[in-house]
Amino acid sequence: MALEVYRIDDRLVHGQVVVGWGQPLALGFIVLVDDMLAVSAWEQDLYRMGVPPEMTVYFETTAGALAHLDAYRALPDPGMLLTGDTATMRALVEGGAGIEHVNLGGLHHRAGRTPRLRYVFLDDAEEADLRAIAARGVEVSALDVPGTPQVPLEELLGRSGG
Repeated sequence: MALEVYRIDDRLVHGQVVVGWGQPLALGFIVLVDDMLAVSAWEQDLYRMGVPPEMTVYFETTAGALAHLDAYRALPDPGMLLTGDTATMRALVEGGAGIEHVNLGGLHHRAGRTPRLRYVFLDDAEEADLRAIAARGVEVSALDVPGTPQVPLEELLGRSGG
């Protein structure tokens, strides 16, 4: 399976994804799943500027990602599927994407969100999305970069503060 990581990170493509994950895992591509970004060529160009030339970024709608997952999994290089929110990842899981593990990488402070970790703040709808993902047999854990301790979903949801 070429897709090594299924990550939720509201910053999408940024240094932690490219350097913190991309280099240790030798990622060759990122599949960025965002319905609005998938149809905005100028925004796609901005995100492409944030990755090294040897890394490809594919932009997909949720439906497009579901339709093309087998093709991404067949690519020879390891890759990451990245969403900016829990609802999109939930739609992929419920759409039959065959995802076994979701990495909660960063949902940052915003009004209405409760701090769980220094890099994870959740509102009620996001918590419900994560519980629904887990209820489908998907392992959900928070991990900002490889090599740091994973925080399982139930432990994460039991935390308040950061």
